[in-house]
Amino acid sequence: MENTKTLQFEKPSFFTRLRGMLGVDFYRLFHTPLFYIFIVIAALIPALVSMGAMGDGETAGMFTNAWQIIAADSPLYVISNMGEYANMDMVFIFGGIMVSIFIGHDYRSGYVKQLFTTHAKKEDYMLSKTLVSAFSMVCMCVTYLIGGTIAGAATGLPFAINGGSLLCAILGKMIMSLGWASLYTFINVIFRRKFGISIALCFVLGTGIPVIGAAALVGNTAALNIFLYGSSVYACLSANFLTVLVCLACSVVWAAIYNVLGSVILYRRDVY
Repeated sequence: MENTKTLQFEKPSFFTRLRGMLGVDFYRLFHTPLFYIFIVIAALIPALVSMGAMGDGETAGMFTNAWQIIAADSPLYVISNMGEYANMDMVFIFGGIMVSIFIGHDYRSGYVKQLFTTHAKKEDYMLSKTLVSAFSMVCMCVTYLIGGTIAGAATGLPFAINGGSLLCAILGKMIMSLGWASLYTFINVIFRRKFGISIALCFVLGTGIPVIGAAALVGNTAALNIFLYGSSVYACLSANFLTVLVCLACSVVWAAIYNVLGSVILYRRDVY
């Protein structure tokens, strides 16, 4: 007879751990009223913008095509007025605020302390929060698209557009949600005890002010596409399949960088 071996519990695999973390985070997301509030806000933004375009405000007369409420005609790194920023890129500003509130609640409620007492893998936390936050922003992009289509029809402007370019622009912006989500998660890990700072910083970075400043110095150069904001702007109404690939590469690379750095910080500093 073979000797009886002592049973040992195998450590759960990476995918098993991540699936468990995602299950909890998605459950919490879908039971958080804030998620649905921001979904509605994203749908209403185009209506507010279109009202300004038809009125006497700063955005008045800036649209010549209904789809410009979704994306600019061409990559626009330097803007002369905030009206030129009035497209789906605004989702990333509100997305940053939502991520800050969502992660901030983890620390205020004591959820993180309980989590890391039984679940030591900090990289799982970073990746799970990034993916859930990216999903949230994609949902916001979808409702913005719906609201933008309705608002565009209300303006009476033409919808004539290259369908392939429009699709590439929309896909590019949705893909960028991954990169933005990783940045916001990273910021909230650093300023986990400074809720106000994390929200303010996410807002500032979401507007792309640092890249706008760089573009003011070097001009509208394609080199700015290596940055999150640059690639987000690159997804415009003249986009093509290469545009989508650039957005994908940029988003994945920055997601990897921010997740690694965020995990290192969580391992080396007091997570509470």
